[in-house]
Amino acid sequence: MIPTPRTLGIAPGRLPAEEIAANFADLAPPLTPHEALVAADRCYFCHDAPCVAACPTAIDIPLFVRQIATGTPEAAAHTILSQNILGGMCARVCPTETLCEEACVREAAEGRPVEIARLQRHATDVAMARPGHPFRRAAPTGRAVAVVGAGPAGLACAHRLALLGHAVTLHDARPKGGGLNEFGIAAYKAPGGFAQAELDWLLGIGGIEVRYGAALGGDLTLRDLRARFDAVFLGIGLGGVNALAAKGTHRDGVRPAVDFIAELRQSDDLARLPVGRRVVVVGGGMTAIDAAVQSKLLGAEEVTILYRRSRGKMSASGYEQDLAAGHGVRILCGVVPVKVKGNGAVREVECAYVEEGPKGLRETGETFTLKADQLLTAIGQTLGPDVPGKLELEGGKIRVTGPGQTSVKGVWAGGDCASGGDDLTVTAVAEGRDAAIDIHRALMG
Repeated sequence: MIPTPRTLGIAPGRLPAEEIAANFADLAPPLTPHEALVAADRCYFCHDAPCVAACPTAIDIPLFVRQIATGTPEAAAHTILSQNILGGMCARVCPTETLCEEACVREAAEGRPVEIARLQRHATDVAMARPGHPFRRAAPTGRAVAVVGAGPAGLACAHRLALLGHAVTLHDARPKGGGLNEFGIAAYKAPGGFAQAELDWLLGIGGIEVRYGAALGGDLTLRDLRARFDAVFLGIGLGGVNALAAKGTHRDGVRPAVDFIAELRQSDDLARLPVGRRVVVVGGGMTAIDAAVQSKLLGAEEVTILYRRSRGKMSASGYEQDLAAGHGVRILCGVVPVKVKGNGAVREVECAYVEEGPKGLRETGETFTLKADQLLTAIGQTLGPDVPGKLELEGGKIRVTGPGQTSVKGVWAGGDCASGGDDLTVTAVAEGRDAAIDIHRALMG
């Protein structure tokens, strides 16, 4: 957004380009080969490993860590990628502190788990740096499958279907693939164009035709896809955003946090990206944290997160909350914005304290005002308007049973657009993979 006279509080270049570049450097640098051996040696290689049960893709973690410990990271990568073809990105962005690493026996005994995520990144980085693709397609089945959405669920589904010998046509509404991996996560978690590099590497399996600029609705309809393909998988994510229940949200400087993050992720010069001097973010999830931290890294002087419930109920992990606090982000809980003030553009946000009771949240009558030039909303996303009406919904998402089966015969769904599961990259990968296996069984009898 180019600053106008009404939005002079939002401006680019708040920090020198060199400082911004340093701020957005890799959050967790890769392990050296020696560091990987030392980290792997801490694993007990549990037979009944709780870390495996905590992994949504059920990677055999003790096995791949042992393979690293014995000097065979390529074998470790094969173990990982057989279960999670986006293991490289998941090693960077998944909240392992509440998944595998939280379940680690070392965490329970010492408060310091085996560094599973960094070891996983080490192995997958080694594999991706080698020429070729580690998997070979099965003989062609003669069956064709349409996958709509090139995010984590769609990519995992497309790769597994191609591996099993099916011809896959991958559609995505945007000019490039990756979904939230490309457009929706903090830039410091996967710098250096990793999302696109991983996507290109994944497509190296062959058998996947990609069509960008192809959105569901309009020329691309579910009816047409069902007529032209033997099966359809929908991994379309959540294209809508929830509206903020406050007065004055039409003012300049108010925008969804997902749009801010997407603009940042696609910028080739972060020093030219406008940000407010005082930024307020509404929400308690990962999107809110990512938007708040990156605002700080761009040079915002004051960044405040407003969350309506207690800190313990924030969906962002404790690690992410601490990361935000460590960058100077203030987190105010039990607070909701009630009015956005300003003459055309945001100048203040009036907030009210709330408390939880038997009938839900209620305002206490106490209010306060925050100075702000930018208000980013991260209060949840919804399905876009082009979801076919024949599909049954549940909780505002496409209702699925079993491994992604929808109410329409021959149509599967997974990832954020589907009911059930967590809105995590690793969960989306698992759902896309499992749906592909179910599609294969259905097509091959």
